[in-house]
Amino acid sequence: MKGQEWYQADEVAAEYEDKRFSGGGRLIDRREKEAVLDALGPLDGKRVLEVACGTGRFTVLCAQRGADITGMDISAAMLREGRAKARDVGVDDHLAFMRGDAARLPFPDDYFDAVFAMRFFHLADTPAKFLSEMARVSKADVFFDTFNRYSTRSLYNSLLPMGSRLYSTSEVHDLLRGAGLTLRSDAHDFVLPYGFYRKLPGWLADPIRDADVAVGDTPFGDHLASVSYWHAHV
Repeated sequence: MKGQEWYQADEVAAEYEDKRFSGGGRLIDRREKEAVLDALGPLDGKRVLEVACGTGRFTVLCAQRGADITGMDISAAMLREGRAKARDVGVDDHLAFMRGDAARLPFPDDYFDAVFAMRFFHLADTPAKFLSEMARVSKADVFFDTFNRYSTRSLYNSLLPMGSRLYSTSEVHDLLRGAGLTLRSDAHDFVLPYGFYRKLPGWLADPIRDADVAVGDTPFGDHLASVSYWHAHV
């Protein structure tokens, strides 16, 4: 998929976080980090792999909480950003970054306590292969997110320069079964899609997010959500 090439560009990596997680985007960053930490639970001493770690937002976060974590990505430019971030906050001795292919993870079976991937499956050309590899190297937890086919994101999805795969709930359930995973929990959020929040100044994003959450809490909220978080067990 073209997104895998797009994300490897130096200029994309350099501006990746500022472009996505400033202003209203900070609410996305906060929610994603909350989802990861909730799924992984206590991290001290836990061996963790982040697939498609990008600029290391979550890799560094987990290292700060005591995880023995490896962040892997195919983009050398993204990994440079991640290493710099780790140095800046003083955890570069507590994690490892490596370049690699998510379809062929260079680890033995059951090597990690948990494996996760964020903002990855929308770029996946062979999602079944990727999820099966994540399941293979995890002895317990697998966590990932997807963007939803029947949501407001579909209104602009085709215009994105990196391309983006959208999933239905039934497709994700099929992927989980194919990988031998059992769904432990799922959460569905952001009736208004990420792209909308990134355009908002911070002062305006907060009340809109409150309204978004209120809509999401209605009986139809899950069906309107643009993103889903999936926590599975081997």
